[in-house]
Amino acid sequence: MSDIEVPVLIVGGSLVGMSAALFLAQHGVRSLAVEYHRGTAIHPRAAQATQRTMEVFRTVGLERIICDRSAEQFVPNGGVVAVETLAGGLTTEFIADLNAGIRDVSPCERVFLSQNALEPLLKQRAVELGAEFRFATEVVAVQQDADGVTAQLRHRDSGELTTVRAQYVIAADGAHSRIREQLGIGVRGRGTFSKSVTIYFRANLQPYLADKQWAVVYVNNAQLRGFFRFEKPFESAFLVVNTAGDPDAPDTDLSAGLSDERARHFVHIALGATIPVTVENVMHWNACADVAAAFRMGRVFIAGDAAHVMPPNGGFGGNTGVQDAHNLAWKLALVLSGRAHPALLDTYAAEREPPATLTVEQAYTRYVVRTDPHLKPTGTAPYVQDLNIELGYVYRSSAIDASEPDDGALHLSPRESRGRPGTRAPHVWLERDGTRLSTLDLFGTGFTLLGGPDAQEWCRCGRAAGAATSLPLACFAPGSDGLRDPEGKLPGAYGIGPAGCVLVRPDGFVAWRALGTETPSVQTILSVLASIVGSPGTPRAPGSVR
Repeated sequence: MSDIEVPVLIVGGSLVGMSAALFLAQHGVRSLAVEYHRGTAIHPRAAQATQRTMEVFRTVGLERIICDRSAEQFVPNGGVVAVETLAGGLTTEFIADLNAGIRDVSPCERVFLSQNALEPLLKQRAVELGAEFRFATEVVAVQQDADGVTAQLRHRDSGELTTVRAQYVIAADGAHSRIREQLGIGVRGRGTFSKSVTIYFRANLQPYLADKQWAVVYVNNAQLRGFFRFEKPFESAFLVVNTAGDPDAPDTDLSAGLSDERARHFVHIALGATIPVTVENVMHWNACADVAAAFRMGRVFIAGDAAHVMPPNGGFGGNTGVQDAHNLAWKLALVLSGRAHPALLDTYAAEREPPATLTVEQAYTRYVVRTDPHLKPTGTAPYVQDLNIELGYVYRSSAIDASEPDDGALHLSPRESRGRPGTRAPHVWLERDGTRLSTLDLFGTGFTLLGGPDAQEWCRCGRAAGAATSLPLACFAPGSDGLRDPEGKLPGAYGIGPAGCVLVRPDGFVAWRALGTETPSVQTILSVLASIVGSPGTPRAPGSVR
């Protein structure tokens, strides 16, 4: 007998586990997230939220809250630069303004917000929507069978054992995932290339930063390589040290035998000044670039650092995990409600593994270029623009129409994707009843049919198709229901004619489009929907949309 029955058990209640609980709750799915630690993050850790991450947090009402909290903590639109020492000043400017040149592609902006500030916001919103969390709790064992998963939990303090019965499990339990190891899933990639340390310290840094628009500062000198991250009012920060000593033959084990005195010495070297420094804590971690050999085994899904671990350069790690959770949540919701065939869940690995591998390699490229050039002989992937990594990755699976020509691109510029099936639906500013809104604001927890100004017949067919199926389907086209495209940009942005339309999935990705020359048909829309989700009880053929 199980003590608890829940549709989804989430192992790991940090950034990705909380995001999974939040997105599942958004879709009306109960979940239980269990976390080994006794509460939310106590260290800053991950900080940058990409535009895509902010877009998905916008859907759950958190964008404005996160932006306000970020403004309290960080310099708005802070840059990413390099120095020999902080006192010595700028040597390289990687990004002058975090949002310069990208505000046209999204209604959201990138922000810096430390994980220890973000997680409580996610937890509060998830609980409001119905999620449950248990901290100081470890998962002792997980066993699968044909009908579900049985997990045994143990409270770290009381030793109390609890048995949970779930239909599915999301393993978001970090880079050293015990669940992944129990399942026998290995990792592939570059392995560990530095035993790094993060030194959390307090010092009066205002004289060095008060007039600077810097958020992340790489340090490269003859004695150490790493980076600073600073928070207002510039009285506390952390320093990551990845390598030390001779840059051509560096010491990559900074962890072994590190004392507070040596940690303080590292901070003084990076600062270029011997001001009073108090070391508050040191975190030891391995810099790796690896991807799990499988993102799913049976009823267990691997997400976040358990699925892909990468160096922090570029700020991609946590964001990639949030996208894992967002991709998986709507699929689980449809399958659990009986509105989709379980085969829909196969598309999670098919869609998320390629962009995860791309992102891991891009983080490694940035690590080598910015921090440890002596690794160049190992080979790095050609540099890909941040926007392509954050907003331009391309999905291919049986939940994406495969009828259009495919050049095999793993990523595209979001300015050039133009509504191509498998890409994120583009942002265009519209108006409704005099209020400005993004096309992204039209996408809810169901499917969305979005057409050009002459696509009213497609919308009529969409509404009829929605009435004939259990799948939620909203239909929009400028010229009806108070919706306007004042600059006429929607068709061009989506690669359709005025009479064309796109079908957008609950995660905001385009599944199918009609360019505008086709005859609108209820059956066409029903066939597309059926191909995406399958008919419950009837397996569907991969790539069956034509």
